[in-house]
Amino acid sequence: MKSYRKELWFNTQNRREYINITRDVEKAVDESGVQEGLVLVNAMHITASVFINDDESGLHHDFEVWLEKLAPEKPYNQYRHNSYEDNADAHLKRQIMGREVCVAITKGKLDLGPWEQIFYGEFDGKRRKRALIKIIGE
Repeated sequence: MKSYRKELWFNTQNRREYINITRDVEKAVDESGVQEGLVLVNAMHITASVFINDDESGLHHDFEVWLEKLAPEKPYNQYRHNSYEDNADAHLKRQIMGREVCVAITKGKLDLGPWEQIFYGEFDGKRRKRALIKIIGE
């Protein structure tokens, strides 16, 4: 069985961003040489997420509105965690959107549904962070 590891690095311009990383994951699958297996993609920071959904700007706006209703950024003093930081909302948003995705590799390609794309979701950005791609298979 083969194993392959790659890191993707991000430095977002905004506190919250959604970055389509599907092509990066496809490139890693090609580099790995794995034809049949699995790829795990996970955020390596507690205030970021990796998830699968449609790449549609209206939906991304809806994520923002929905997440902000569930875990509003401000006022900062509504969260006990914010006694020494201001990112409690980012921790909660990550919990909602998830840490990682696992996708099948079939015939050397990601086995995604017709509209599925892989995203890195940043909820406390403006600094350097990373996601891990781990591929195993034959």
